[in-house]
Amino acid sequence: MDGTVVIDCFSDSIQRYRNGYAIVAVDVIRATTSAITAVAMGRPCFPVPSLEAALRLKAKLKDALLVGELEGVMPDGFDMNNSPADLARRADLSRPMILLSSTGTKLICEAGKCDAAYVACFRDYLAVANHLRGRYSRIAIVGAGSRGEFREEDQMCCAWIAEDLVRAGYNPKDKKTVEIIDRWSGALPDAFTGGNSVAYLRRSGQLKDLDFILEHFNDLTTAFLVRNGRVLVAPEEKQKEITRPTLNLATPLGGWFARARIRPPS
Repeated sequence: MDGTVVIDCFSDSIQRYRNGYAIVAVDVIRATTSAITAVAMGRPCFPVPSLEAALRLKAKLKDALLVGELEGVMPDGFDMNNSPADLARRADLSRPMILLSSTGTKLICEAGKCDAAYVACFRDYLAVANHLRGRYSRIAIVGAGSRGEFREEDQMCCAWIAEDLVRAGYNPKDKKTVEIIDRWSGALPDAFTGGNSVAYLRRSGQLKDLDFILEHFNDLTTAFLVRNGRVLVAPEEKQKEITRPTLNLATPLGGWFARARIRPPS
């Protein structure tokens, strides 16, 4: 289909795509991974842009689970940090999750004000690309960013979604989008692990979340949208068969295909 796709970063950039775009919010480490993990398990998820918003919503939701961090520190009164690995081990799925993070949930909430908004991480990057194709003529894939930096893991996830759309006929909107796609095309799943986000996980003793991310590439076949302040499973009608990821086939990929749970190309 004729259409355009653009890669951008930071919640402030959402203003450029307020009308006429489908927005995909990406914060791999860790907000969108946590949100998607919760919803995929059946837990209601409500991202919030601030601590004040989290506490207001807590007063309205029965037995809500407060999850998150601000500048890497879990706020007083919260039940747990923004950890997809820890979330995946919890059995109290009936408790709605209020999710707060330094940058990722701000991005999700800003995206939720647009015509159409989705969240993505490595668990569903192919599913969201598959879901978007043919539904929208203009798509903006926006990374959360941290400390003024477009982090490697978010670049890579944005690039892989955009590359899949470009192969389906969408046109990159600008040179920056082309450069980011080219940088990460064919990268292996652990290509982002030299970045500052992973360095923070290492310093703070939270590498369990990195392990969780690396063990859950492309394991979900549904996309996730943002509607009325909540992350939901996107409707599955008219979804196309999910295609394999575009990778550099000159690189040994046995471990990648095992993690991705897809069949290697013959």
